[in-house]
Amino acid sequence: MSDRGRTRRPQIGEAMIGHITDPAAEGGLARRELPELELDPHDTVIGVRAYSVNRGELNLLRNRPDGWRPGQDVSGVVVRQAADGTGPEAGVRVAGHADGGSWSEWVGVPSHRVAPIPDGTSFADAAALPAAGLTAFRALQTGGPLLGKRVLVTGASGGVGHLAVQLASLAGANVTGLVSGPQRREALAGLDAEVVTSLDGIDGPFDLVLEGVGGQVLIDAIHHVAPGATVAALGMASGERSNFAFNDFPWGKLAWLVPFYLWATPEETFADDLAYLARLVGDGRLEVRWNVRRDWSETVEAVSMLRERQATGKVVLTIS
Repeated sequence: MSDRGRTRRPQIGEAMIGHITDPAAEGGLARRELPELELDPHDTVIGVRAYSVNRGELNLLRNRPDGWRPGQDVSGVVVRQAADGTGPEAGVRVAGHADGGSWSEWVGVPSHRVAPIPDGTSFADAAALPAAGLTAFRALQTGGPLLGKRVLVTGASGGVGHLAVQLASLAGANVTGLVSGPQRREALAGLDAEVVTSLDGIDGPFDLVLEGVGGQVLIDAIHHVAPGATVAALGMASGERSNFAFNDFPWGKLAWLVPFYLWATPEETFADDLAYLARLVGDGRLEVRWNVRRDWSETVEAVSMLRERQATGKVVLTIS
């Protein structure tokens, strides 16, 4: 079915199909009939056409109670405008950032986190943008204007990384993308960036570092900063802690190491930024890349591939 196919409108009291956490199920995740949506007046109801899985959600799947409804990133068609009259109207193609529950037929999303998407942006691409795209877009802003600056993105073949590489380049930066090995270079093929597998021998210095790997990679990156640089720590995909010593910080280079959390930035403007990212995709200036795109019936398998680091770019599931 095409992007413009019909989306079934939920009725009051009607159940839906969706995923919940279940330790007895394969991968701790089950697809079942669920009760009707519980909505706030500010919630837009989206008929889901695609959703993506973020690495941070792997921890949520382990730590949330049984019966929790996972899912943050979503794209689809508005089937019910928010009761308070905010957000897109019914029938509009949108992307949004949910508080959970997007791995389902329908989901309610606060309307200030729901953005229209242009016809040139597919549902699959749009579903990859909310968490990863907003993180990349806003983390890059910690470095100020980027025209002519040198930017290092670690974990550059990942969901956030490959978008950050492109957005930094669009802003006029000279971009270096660090990937974990030669097999991941292909994920960045054709992008306007120098792709490296090690910082050994890299001159730098970098004015901004977006660091999402952690462990030794973060320490190595700090050794390659310019005076006044910003190192924005996005996460620790490696699962390894970084143990610092005083002499890990370069002599004579005052730089800023800052933790970056998307939810510490103003969520009231999520929709505006998300709409901008969707337009970039629709115009062909930003490309979403993945090597895992499956039907939503294969969500357990797709989550497993992300957990086992068999995926580059985004992991996207579609509902036809």
